[in-house]
Amino acid sequence: MRGIFGHVTEWLPSLAIVVVILFCWELFVRIWDIADWLLPAPSAVGYTLYDSAGLLAGHTLVTLEEVILGFVLALISGMVLASAITLSKTIEKALYPFIIASQTVPIIVIAPMLLVWIGYGLTPKIIVVALISFFPIVVNTVDGMRSVDSDMHKMMRTMGANRWTIFLKVQVPISMPYLFSGLRVAIAVSVIGAVIGEWVGSSEGLGYLMIRSKPQFQTERVFAAIAILSVMGIVLFASIGLLERFLIPWWHKEKEGRTRIS
Repeated sequence: MRGIFGHVTEWLPSLAIVVVILFCWELFVRIWDIADWLLPAPSAVGYTLYDSAGLLAGHTLVTLEEVILGFVLALISGMVLASAITLSKTIEKALYPFIIASQTVPIIVIAPMLLVWIGYGLTPKIIVVALISFFPIVVNTVDGMRSVDSDMHKMMRTMGANRWTIFLKVQVPISMPYLFSGLRVAIAVSVIGAVIGEWVGSSEGLGYLMIRSKPQFQTERVFAAIAILSVMGIVLFASIGLLERFLIPWWHKEKEGRTRIS
């Protein structure tokens, strides 16, 4: 119970800040009598969330599907690339420049080309999400796999371990905390990638709903979609944290021990 209560109290300052911001926002809109199409009050956004719950829920499920599928694709491709780069210097020299270059091209430029090449549907959005989120997974995992102490390598060699045994038994487990750090970043930007894909070309999803609502001056619906996307990102981020606690509990025990000492 103490642990649960402790985790809840950690979020109280953030919740307090949100409440203060919403209160000041509501007060500002009402005092200055700002039109809803220009800046809707939080109460108007809340009413839209209730009144258009069915519409918003349908578009939310579409965006969530794109985020999860794109994130899974990024995870698989990121792990494969990180493993190949770690195991082979030749592959590292051949692929790393292209991996870095992939992040220098604006995703808003790539997304329309994917529609031309692949067409409309779910696939272009999944690829956009994967392209925008695989980079932190690759970089963090490579750093983790290379963080193994040289003495550990030598000890495993003297015990008769080959390269694959060292990779699977030592490098992969040690890289897990680094991997999850990358996954936290990746899951957050995955939501952005899904919205960008829907902006460029889609007939459903929260990004599409936002684009459709703006010309109709339904600004409260745009803010409602933004609120849902924010909550989606927070929940997915927290889910990665819970998964990390379940899969590598030893890392959290060690981290909590260092926190108590400090």
